[in-house]
Amino acid sequence: MPNILIADDHDLVRDTIAAYLGQVEEFSVLTAATLDEAVKVIAGEIPIDLVILDYNMPGMNGLKGLEHITSRYPHIKVTLMSGIATPDVANEAMELGAQGFFPKSAAASSMVNAIKFILSGERYFPVGFTSEAPERQAPGGFMGLSPREMQTLEKLCQGQSNKEVARELGLQEVTVKLHVKNILAKLGVSNRTQAALMAKENGIF
Repeated sequence: MPNILIADDHDLVRDTIAAYLGQVEEFSVLTAATLDEAVKVIAGEIPIDLVILDYNMPGMNGLKGLEHITSRYPHIKVTLMSGIATPDVANEAMELGAQGFFPKSAAASSMVNAIKFILSGERYFPVGFTSEAPERQAPGGFMGLSPREMQTLEKLCQGQSNKEVARELGLQEVTVKLHVKNILAKLGVSNRTQAALMAKENGIF
């Protein structure tokens, strides 16, 4: 069972997220209200798999708190959470080793999906929050996808590889690669993980 540490000085936010994660998924959730408390938990006997840090929490000092944890505990996945941070902050967090960024305005279910991606080794940054994202989203969104592209996207949401998608849909792998490329361009995302997460967040599949 993954051990997740939520570090936020706002009791309501911290406790609500902790309670939700504990109910909807098999996560073991620990909490902290300051950076110092978070560091003590990380250095404790319970191995932490993921740390969710509030950007404005006492002791953070901008992103220095994040940098302290990522440099001192490189084996632990760390994400930044904020209601006011800008794309520039998200970019800098990524450069400092953060595995993700959670806007506090995001739906709770979106956070759960993002946590799963991060724990599986992926990085999660909302579209438009990092320089890795395309500068603008192509018009049409999901409505702009062809029927075959929608079928391909559904398979991506199931975690299938290009080879598996090709076999199930009776296509050449090179054709699937082209469909994936078109899907990313039309949805305005930079990788298949973001495309799958976007589809799930919008209730497409």
